[in-house]
Amino acid sequence: MSTTPSPVRFSEWPTGNGRRIGVATLDAERSLNALRLAMIEALGAQLTAWEHDDSVVAVWLEGAGDRAFCAGGDIVALYRALQGDADAARDYVVRYFAAEYALDYRLHVYPKPLLAWGDGIVMGGGMGLLAGARHRLVSERSRLAMPEISIGLYPDVGASWFLSRMPPGIGAYLALTGAQLNARDALDLGLADQLIPSQRRDALIEELCRADYGPGNEPILNDRAIHSALAAVADRDQAPRAQLWPWRDHIQQLTSAADAAQACAAILADREQDDWLVANRRRLSDGCPLTAQLAWGMLERHRRASLADALRDELSLSLRCCLEGDLAEGVRALLIDKDKQPQWSHADVPSVPAAKVAAMLRSAWQGDDHPLATLGEEG
Repeated sequence: MSTTPSPVRFSEWPTGNGRRIGVATLDAERSLNALRLAMIEALGAQLTAWEHDDSVVAVWLEGAGDRAFCAGGDIVALYRALQGDADAARDYVVRYFAAEYALDYRLHVYPKPLLAWGDGIVMGGGMGLLAGARHRLVSERSRLAMPEISIGLYPDVGASWFLSRMPPGIGAYLALTGAQLNARDALDLGLADQLIPSQRRDALIEELCRADYGPGNEPILNDRAIHSALAAVADRDQAPRAQLWPWRDHIQQLTSAADAAQACAAILADREQDDWLVANRRRLSDGCPLTAQLAWGMLERHRRASLADALRDELSLSLRCCLEGDLAEGVRALLIDKDKQPQWSHADVPSVPAAKVAAMLRSAWQGDDHPLATLGEEG
């Protein structure tokens, strides 16, 4: 009798003192390790097992193959759910995003050292996983982005929180344009901690496995051993040339605006011909006007909020984007029919009514009814 293969491969690496490092590999190479609901649930269950196993000193999270860590959430499955019964669609959307955001939060507070190997494509849901790791590793091949402007969602998975904590205007620019970042950019912006050249991955694993984790399972000693292993292999000189930092002042001028419409107008009117800036302008020009308004609004309201509050807010907004917004149309145009001609619900960013934005940003739940009501209450 055949069995369905696990969407995440779990294994363990032995260390020199008889302890182990838990290894989780997102196993969907053909879809660039797009984060399916089954992956989220399997990973959550295994993290629980490793958390309570005193012989496991750390966790390593990676994607299968050499093209992507994780290219985002499984938006095709979301699209298909939205084509069916309305109640069933709503239930699936809530279940999917609630599970994903709970996992993202858990990574941020996981008690054991967690290393994420952000090699290759790291976008959308992949950014949520990377952001939560204690040791966020990129390589010279890494490409990071929150590209939701192209599909009618908005930067979620905690991006309302982590983008709003970047230098003024930078997070807004990334959200509005879906700009792709390289490893140097990720290091400059605090989205990554170390650059490990891709050819040194195996050397890093060897260093981690022979590191001295001490006689007990002490987090401080374990982290010290991991830092030593990383220092032995990391090499920032292998990072590509910075794309964003040379334009930091310019980008901050473009996004120094009172609202999303002004910022988008300034970005689209920019005449700099740098290839990276041109690609970003094109993405914004073709992107979803409602997304621009929502992304701007979420960054504004979560500038000083907690991560848990941001994720609760994101769950409500993601549900509304699926049921009341442009997500289904964006996914249809990009991944289903692939005509790349989405018919957005608004002609441009200024055309989006303020009342529509306010309604979308209104919570879909009240108080304890929220599926993520207890997020942040650990300890």
